[in-house]
Amino acid sequence: MKISYNWLKEYVAKLPKPEKLADLLTAYSFEVKSVEKRGDDFVLDIDILPNRAHDCLSHFGVAREVAAITRMPMRIKNELNANKLKEDRKLRVEKFIKVGVKDKIGCPRYTARVVSNIKVGPSPKWLKQRLETIGQKSINNIVDATNYVMFETGQPLHAFDFDKISGKKIIIRRAKKGEKMTTLDGEVCKLDENVLVIADNKSPLALAGVKGGKKAEITSKTKTIVLESANFSIPIIRATFRKTGLRTESSLRFEYGLDPNLTKFAIDRVAELIFAGDGKVARGVIDIYSKKVFPQKIKINLDKIESLLGIKISKPEIIKYLRALGFETDSSLRVVVPSFRQDIKIEEDLIEEVARLIGYNNIPAKAPLGLLGITKLDETLITINKIKTNFEGLGFTEVCNFSFVGEEDLKKLGIKRERYMELENPLSLDLKYLRKDLLVNLLKNLKDNAKAVFGRGEEIKIFELGKVYHPKKEERMLAGIVANRNETLKRDIFYRLKGAIDGLLNRLGISDQWYDDFRATPEWTDEIFWQKSGAAEVKVGNEEIGFIGEINPEILNKLNIKGAIMAFNLNFEIIFRLVREELVYQAPSPYPAAVRDLAVLVNRGDRVVDVLNVIDRVGGDLVRDVDLFDMYEGEEIPEDKKSLAFHIIYQSGKKTLTDEEVNRIQKRIIRALERKRGWEVRK
Repeated sequence: MKISYNWLKEYVAKLPKPEKLADLLTAYSFEVKSVEKRGDDFVLDIDILPNRAHDCLSHFGVAREVAAITRMPMRIKNELNANKLKEDRKLRVEKFIKVGVKDKIGCPRYTARVVSNIKVGPSPKWLKQRLETIGQKSINNIVDATNYVMFETGQPLHAFDFDKISGKKIIIRRAKKGEKMTTLDGEVCKLDENVLVIADNKSPLALAGVKGGKKAEITSKTKTIVLESANFSIPIIRATFRKTGLRTESSLRFEYGLDPNLTKFAIDRVAELIFAGDGKVARGVIDIYSKKVFPQKIKINLDKIESLLGIKISKPEIIKYLRALGFETDSSLRVVVPSFRQDIKIEEDLIEEVARLIGYNNIPAKAPLGLLGITKLDETLITINKIKTNFEGLGFTEVCNFSFVGEEDLKKLGIKRERYMELENPLSLDLKYLRKDLLVNLLKNLKDNAKAVFGRGEEIKIFELGKVYHPKKEERMLAGIVANRNETLKRDIFYRLKGAIDGLLNRLGISDQWYDDFRATPEWTDEIFWQKSGAAEVKVGNEEIGFIGEINPEILNKLNIKGAIMAFNLNFEIIFRLVREELVYQAPSPYPAAVRDLAVLVNRGDRVVDVLNVIDRVGGDLVRDVDLFDMYEGEEIPEDKKSLAFHIIYQSGKKTLTDEEVNRIQKRIIRALERKRGWEVRK
């Protein structure tokens, strides 16, 4: 940001020389890129970092910092409550204009004033010179006044020609899909519902917080103006930028967040400047402030300061430093943080401010004192690393997505957003909800990469291990997708994926897994993701640990993806608990096992577990394990039937089983299965 040295001198007594000032600012967490002489003034080009953009993208904000650094007082006439605006008692703002805010989240505060009897023309020489010094082109006395106050206070403002406002009402609303607006530069912007506009009862007048429109432009014929000083949310400004590509001095400030308590002071200040040019300021102000922001209160502990900084600082010194920054504090170190310091949230933030004013170079370096102990092995991390190594060894690529999803993502997949927790202050509208399932973002990854990867004739194999969020808890999940453009490979991919999960569980020491018919558990996964006839539950013993199967073709159609797409979704928390449970050692049988395969036709609605129960009950102790290795519905199978194929492992702990003994048990199992109505063992 370009800062005028002479402008700063109005706020801070005994300002250091420009070069010295640049060195001081650089030493205290600001970077001055250059100091340039312009006429009888100097311009400092200061790089304001994002964490201080909300209060330092202005001459007033930089002056506060300079006053604190140099221990010089601010000039009282520039304090926020110092304006004395003269209003015309014969004119009332309510008689001119009405304001309606339809989106109070996108626009937390909207302040408006009316000034009549104005004469649009060139700005006073001093104002024009100030703006040109910092690289701003002078336009006219009204527009220049709004720009001047923005660079002075940090609060963007805008002026509308009152006579061009249809219906004499200003409405802050979302744009309609396909709605258009011509900006002051003559650029036609096509808008949508993500863009907030300032409108009258017919059409948009301005892009909220970004740029004014041509419709209510100030011209030489303008006699009465409506001044706007508002506060807009960060996500709405960023959404407008993504839609229009417009970024202005105004939107830059809103994009980092502004103090909503600044709007009233700024609009009074600009009205005061215009009043000085013979304008008449209507009595009163329209101020719609839906949810007021109050100063935050934080208590500082002296011992905490010493433990963090490694030096002792007296209480009077701490109070002096904090008051120099505009914080109120008492003898007990209870600090009132002004609303313009949005970066101060916790005690440590205040301690950092004290350290900054002391000067980091003035804090002596000391070696830390403490006992070093042997760190305990993190079993969670060990298990996570085993899982990642397992899938990476199988050719999977790990992805790391944000823990958020957007409203558009959920809408596209047909998922009800009410089931997802909404953030109060999202980074953007694309990151509005906390994810409750990893598959939403994994499918987005698939869509973004399918065309390129499938075009090379390759297969996509991705997985993610991360947290998901429910109203009362958060937990880790493990999910992955295997995708191939060849739709005939569905069965092949399913069993490869099943083999990958079996191998992982065996590697983790879990061996009694099996696969049951699909029944979605809403807390874990949304049923909409799965093609029910091509998916299964993954179980360990009688406990459900996740799902595996084909992604719902309806979702793939919405994403415009074609091919064989299989996925898995496992609950890491349950898997980790099973890994940690105490294992009872059981010696392996010294006698060989015998394996028999068995395929049975069952009713489509029958469950795998029903077949397994019969096999276990009839086979008794000699059936050591049963593994479902195929599930088929299709050609040569009646529509109301499905075929289940099992490996049955026979083994005794006392002797070697003969073929005759194994065959006898196998026949008993077959007879028991065929006694069930509608079941038939395939010969």
